[in-house]
Amino acid sequence: MENLTADQKNRQLIGLLIDRRYRLWRHGAFLSGFLLLLFYKVNQSTEYHGIYRYYNLSAIFLTFNFMFYFNMYFLIPRFFFRAKYIHYLLILMLVVSLGLYVLDFISDTLAPHRSHDTVKVTENMGHPIWFIIAYAVILVTTTIKLFQRWTLDRESYAELKDLTLSMELESLKNQINPHFLFNMLNNVNVLIRKNPDRASMVVFKLSQFLRYQLYENQTETTPVSAEIGFLSNFLNLETIRRDNFLFTIETGNENLNSVFIPPNLFTTFVENAVKHSADISGGGTFVGISLKIDNGRLLFHCTNSVAAGEGSPNSEKGGLGLINIKRRLELLFDKNYRLDISTVNNQFIVDLEIPIN
Repeated sequence: MENLTADQKNRQLIGLLIDRRYRLWRHGAFLSGFLLLLFYKVNQSTEYHGIYRYYNLSAIFLTFNFMFYFNMYFLIPRFFFRAKYIHYLLILMLVVSLGLYVLDFISDTLAPHRSHDTVKVTENMGHPIWFIIAYAVILVTTTIKLFQRWTLDRESYAELKDLTLSMELESLKNQINPHFLFNMLNNVNVLIRKNPDRASMVVFKLSQFLRYQLYENQTETTPVSAEIGFLSNFLNLETIRRDNFLFTIETGNENLNSVFIPPNLFTTFVENAVKHSADISGGGTFVGISLKIDNGRLLFHCTNSVAAGEGSPNSEKGGLGLINIKRRLELLFDKNYRLDISTVNNQFIVDLEIPIN
């Protein structure tokens, strides 16, 4: 068997701490270790007679484990990870105080069974010691959860970065390819003779289209208004390439200048809409886009005509595809998004809902 490198050993150790496959082992090791420690303390203590020392042990074991798991699975996800630190500390102090009060109450209940030559343990140690022990247990919980969160976030960020780069490169390959530019330049050449003003406008829009793709979408986020402008230029160029093609972009009275999203978030859906709205019979085709804000969420709606006999866009091969965009949405928003895709009455419909800051 080959010797493991230091990096592989570190990965295995990190896997033991964060991988869900080892969760039962981690909890089992913690509970076993804590229980053995308590058994050792009980066997060394003569505070209670016979079985009552184990009643006291059970009370301590259950109370401290309640504080441990309540902190791990409720307080940290609900408050600490949501930056509600004051609420977290106040509730944590309340939980610890209640836990120690329960231990005091049980100790008083067991007082008749205490050895006459000993005194109450909590009185010898003092409540500050109990608080230190309780917060030490809590600190272990919080440290483990923070380490897990940091490791998973780092892995998700690396995966998102790689996937985003791949999507951007693939997007450039699909959108800015020699065939596309060849057709556009041919259209401009024809327009120069027929309608120089329109030809000038087309060149301007084409330059905006290329500029956005090459330079302006390299940041982590971009204003929704900039994304709309890009989509508008893309669809305007498509109207020149095809006859009987119409499109609409509706935003209502929404102020989208201050709303930021990852760049090219809607591009794949619009590209699919354009691609699958094409009708070889020459009939009229359309693409409709609308965006609005509702209760702190951005709603994107895209619909396009589907030619008779055209397969579902879900079945497309090559290009970015819907699988990659779905994966990107999962990495960006976890489960806090909604994506519905359907085909109704010869129309392909995409509804996407994402949170905004």
